[in-house]
Amino acid sequence: MKILLTGSEGYIGAVLAPVLLDRGHEVIGIDTGFYREGWLYNNGIRRSPACIHQDVRHVSAEALVGFDAVVHLAELSNDPLGQLHEAATYEINHLGSVALARNCKAAGVPRFVYTSSCSVYGVGSEEFRTEESETSPQTSYARCKLLVERDVSSLADGGFSPTFLRNATAFGPSPRMRFDVVLNNLAGLAWTTREIKMTSDGTPWRPLVHVLDICEAVACTLEASREVVHNQILNVGDTQQNYRVRQIAEIVSRAFPGCELTMGSGGGDNRSYRVSFEKIKSVLPKFRCERDAASGARQFRELFERIGLTQETFSFRPFTRLKQIDHLVRTGQLDQSLFWR
Repeated sequence: MKILLTGSEGYIGAVLAPVLLDRGHEVIGIDTGFYREGWLYNNGIRRSPACIHQDVRHVSAEALVGFDAVVHLAELSNDPLGQLHEAATYEINHLGSVALARNCKAAGVPRFVYTSSCSVYGVGSEEFRTEESETSPQTSYARCKLLVERDVSSLADGGFSPTFLRNATAFGPSPRMRFDVVLNNLAGLAWTTREIKMTSDGTPWRPLVHVLDICEAVACTLEASREVVHNQILNVGDTQQNYRVRQIAEIVSRAFPGCELTMGSGGGDNRSYRVSFEKIKSVLPKFRCERDAASGARQFRELFERIGLTQETFSFRPFTRLKQIDHLVRTGQLDQSLFWR
């Protein structure tokens, strides 16, 4: 397939692009370049796609002609960033994503894979949330995900087939690293400070999924027959990988010898959700998560040993989305709508 991958220089995109190329697909990347300063490690001899440096809001229908599929990753990611740049989050994540999908349909692109998020479940009981469960988004980021699912789903017809992948919270190494997601952050703290100090009691539930397993889910979706994935919502992860936040901290601390773990007593984040991932196993029989939190933590320890991760590198702003965007705005490189000046 000829695939356009938006956000190809991001945390997931930097891993997904080589995976798709290795599977024999032709991949063209597009990325606005917010995080191009950050590169944590070289990922061996892996091919990278040609990349167009352009804001996804500027992609025309004419530019999309000839693609067999668009995989859309390019949005403002994570909740703190969405809260502080709320207007831009809606403009990019909701309106920009829907406009891209409409242009894909106008250009005759038959497949559109949208990376949504399990954060749309927000707050729930101890029951496992399925794709049919009521949603309860708590942040602008999560609300935009649902708005895109709603609006792009309405575009589906015989010539345009979207699929919505609700990813669990991602973890695992990427050359374009993110240290602002829970397991990655705890691993960085464990290595650089030898301690993890939790401010909360760690009771909320979080489902986790390795970045490589996300890539596998995207590839399996693209390679599945159209009727199987047409206009489907699929939770991406493994039901066995629902963890309380304190369990994630315990797993990480065990992977880093000498790391001291202390728990807080406060409630902290009110988001808590357990998710069922049984549907994706039936819809995409070839997909299975191959990695869990423990193997991911060990992978980080081995990586940090190999590259000699320092506190300075761990704190480098491109590895934390909010710090990097605020830097680009503060220094006049981005305007308030997050367009390059």
